[in-house]
Amino acid sequence: MSAAFEHVIVVGVGLVGGSLAAALRTLPDAPRVTGIDRDESALALALEMGVIDDAVPVEGFDPALLTADLVVLATPAAVASEWLEMLGEVGYAGVVTDVASTKADVVADAARLLDPRATFIGGHPMAGSERSGVAAADPELFRGAYYVLTPAGDTDADVYGRLHRLVTSIGARVISLEASAHDEAVAAISHVPHVAASALTNMASERARAGSDVLRLAAGGFKDMTRIAAGSPDLWTGICLDNGDAVVRGLDELGAQLAEFAALVRASDRAGMRTWLARAAEVRRSLPAQWVPASERLRELTVPMTDRPGAISAITQAAARAGCNVEDIGIDHVTEDTAVLHLLLTDEGDADALVAALTADGFEPVLEPLAPEGGGA
Repeated sequence: MSAAFEHVIVVGVGLVGGSLAAALRTLPDAPRVTGIDRDESALALALEMGVIDDAVPVEGFDPALLTADLVVLATPAAVASEWLEMLGEVGYAGVVTDVASTKADVVADAARLLDPRATFIGGHPMAGSERSGVAAADPELFRGAYYVLTPAGDTDADVYGRLHRLVTSIGARVISLEASAHDEAVAAISHVPHVAASALTNMASERARAGSDVLRLAAGGFKDMTRIAAGSPDLWTGICLDNGDAVVRGLDELGAQLAEFAALVRASDRAGMRTWLARAAEVRRSLPAQWVPASERLRELTVPMTDRPGAISAITQAAARAGCNVEDIGIDHVTEDTAVLHLLLTDEGDADALVAALTADGFEPVLEPLAPEGGGA
């Protein structure tokens, strides 16, 4: 299979950008990877570590570099918007994606600022570390991790397929979501938990300052729960402001949960406390460990498409809602206005529900095993 992209520019060679660049360079059909950063020492280290092929400081950036067919904005959302404006001004006409933890504002900025010939697809790898900087870059960071892509109504199916292929080639598992739905979800599972971990740490610290031995007694459970509180304060301030409304809603919901349990304790309601805790324990135990699909159970979903606005977004987001993991995606063009989308699905999720949802939405999907039972995939 040929490379999805031949030349990739990564703007920001920190933990995520550096890990992405390093992962791309390990591929059999590795693209050329150019790193751009304000920190020239970070660029020098990235070159020394073999994370990138070429290094370009921001001050020495040459728009001629934009012959690259993919630009990855591995920066906070506010900085990504600055680059979107610059890319629009120089008329960049390739593919642009990002890795910011919030999506709605970046997607809106891309639609407003980029050249109409460019294609923007928002991205968010659900992987990271409390460590930061290119020194912590790891080409395995994304293996087995979910990687959200946010195609818009006018996203080209071929471009989406190429970016999907690139992301899965580094071991990640793609989920397609609408940008605002992504922001609500990550507020609950990432942003609010970070604030909660910081709150627990601050509470313990204040007790320690009051003369308590609480921090000396902090054992594995406390350290595990608060590990993420060691993340960059500057980064997390930006994330929480970028996703402010959803974060505030999540914190209000968390406060209501804590208030509910406090009321049960205050009332010495043993049965109520046990029910509250058991509900959480059951949900936590149901979360999957790293999941590996059975190759003999792969399925192919074939969806004929006409020139319908938002078709690729509707189909991939329906797959996400049904819990189906798309292992690969391909497009066969039949005429100028018609094509057939081929989705390779793993054995995860409810494929029948996906077929029903697409049928209700006016598509004519066909789901078949990839190979006869007992045969090779």
